[in-house]
Amino acid sequence: MRRVEVVPDAATLASTVASLLSIRIADVQATGRRPSVVLTGGTIAIAIYEAFEAGAVDWNNVDFYWGDERFVPEGHADRNDQQARDSFLTRLEVPAEHIHSMPAHGCDLSMADAANGYGDKLPRDPFDVVLLGVGPDGHVASLFPGFAQLHETERRVVEVFGSPKPPPERITMTFSALNNADAVWFLVSGDGKAAAVARALGDGTIDDTPATGVTGATETLWLLDEAAASQL
Repeated sequence: MRRVEVVPDAATLASTVASLLSIRIADVQATGRRPSVVLTGGTIAIAIYEAFEAGAVDWNNVDFYWGDERFVPEGHADRNDQQARDSFLTRLEVPAEHIHSMPAHGCDLSMADAANGYGDKLPRDPFDVVLLGVGPDGHVASLFPGFAQLHETERRVVEVFGSPKPPPERITMTFSALNNADAVWFLVSGDGKAAAVARALGDGTIDDTPATGVTGATETLWLLDEAAASQL
């Protein structure tokens, strides 16, 4: 089921998503199971992570993965996992064994081997929630319009060269991995994303708007601020 929720601004979006995700994590934990969450990067994601509150859920009992990563050295400010560490993982003392970062540049693996290795470590059971930002061009994770990775069906994680957004080398989940999810939440803020949102919720295709290629098994939720929703 696809739903769209619109809130007034980016600050409200961040607090709303932080609250919704905390509730979802708590609900899964109440069943006695450890939740699995796929994180994204970017400005709105950082704001969401900064809004997470200690004690809201058992942060020690969540597995965190990433939908994509910039293939730069560990600890680099461009890495999505470093942004998450800085904004909440360290602050909330999430155990290292529950932080499943993608390999970094300097790991002594080729990008292909690094991608395949990460794919092999992904759970076979569906993720509870996959968080995704959407670029102005409609890309999600590091799946960009017109790139061959959009049509990869065998591998769960692949390498990307020549990204139109710097840095040029990245590792990303493919649609087969991103779609292995109970819930997919798109988190979009700003009028610069409005055209892409309109295409994704309208007549966009995977090739011109990759965001159309990801859906959750039971929930696909678009969480937008008014600016991002302005062309709907």
